[in-house]
Amino acid sequence: MTAVTQHTGRFGEQIATRFLRESGYAILGRNWRCAQGELDIIARDGPVVVFCEVKTRRSERFGPPEEAVNAAKMKKLRAAASQWLAKSNLHRVGVRFDVLSVRPHSCGPADVEHFIGVF
Repeated sequence: MTAVTQHTGRFGEQIATRFLRESGYAILGRNWRCAQGELDIIARDGPVVVFCEVKTRRSERFGPPEEAVNAAKMKKLRAAASQWLAKSNLHRVGVRFDVLSVRPHSCGPADVEHFIGVF
């Protein structure tokens, strides 16, 4: 991953975190890593723990950002979420997986689309 790609990803995660906070979510964690992968944002939406995958693209040359979340990525996210829940000692909580698509603009605010309960 190039430095530009990493910077774009971090920028998108900051935008997504702000978007979720402004939407009333409580942020429980960011960039949580384990052997199964990384969870971009872990949030709480009322009684539900929400694992958010953030995808950011500056252009649509390779398709919209949300299309980058494929079956293999979903499998890794589920496994990482299971690890996080086990380490957090949270049992019998509602769980949801969301995708946030961030499209930055050279001038003006970024566009954010929030896909709730994607998988």
